[in-house]
Amino acid sequence: MNRKVFVIGIFLFGVLMAVLATNLDRDPHKVRSPLVGRVAPIFQLRLAGGTENVSLDQYRGKPLVVNFWATWCVPCYAEHPVLIAAARANSGRAQFLGVVYDDKEPKILEFLSQYGSSYPNVIDREGKTAIAYGVYGVPETFFIAGDGRIVAKHEGPLTPESLTANLGKLGVKQ
Repeated sequence: MNRKVFVIGIFLFGVLMAVLATNLDRDPHKVRSPLVGRVAPIFQLRLAGGTENVSLDQYRGKPLVVNFWATWCVPCYAEHPVLIAAARANSGRAQFLGVVYDDKEPKILEFLSQYGSSYPNVIDREGKTAIAYGVYGVPETFFIAGDGRIVAKHEGPLTPESLTANLGKLGVKQ
């Protein structure tokens, strides 16, 4: 074996181990989204159970909560009543919008019929919107100011406390 190749291999292995060791204790939920502070990617998606499209642009000027979810997502079931209650409590102060990711429309409609909803839900059929937002697992929620800037992102199911805290970042007081 070539000694030079062996030494380079050992060096690269050492660098890789150092990078892994320094990042093993990092919580992926604490990594700031690169979209926070930037204008939210624009999308136009079809309303679940309807024929009309919903565009992100139609909500400009009002705080917006965009929740990516799916019927196959167990934590989404836990956060759904939290979102419904908050949407009702903040009607007129903030708009809520569900973006259903990687799911079938009959299942979506059955879920909404069974568990209710108080805000529009659109279908991201091809996952392009989820990709544009950097969604790596549902549920994920983005908090968008009236000027279109993303002010916060929450990974995982929302609790009443986390939702209230993030709505506060939008200037929506409970």
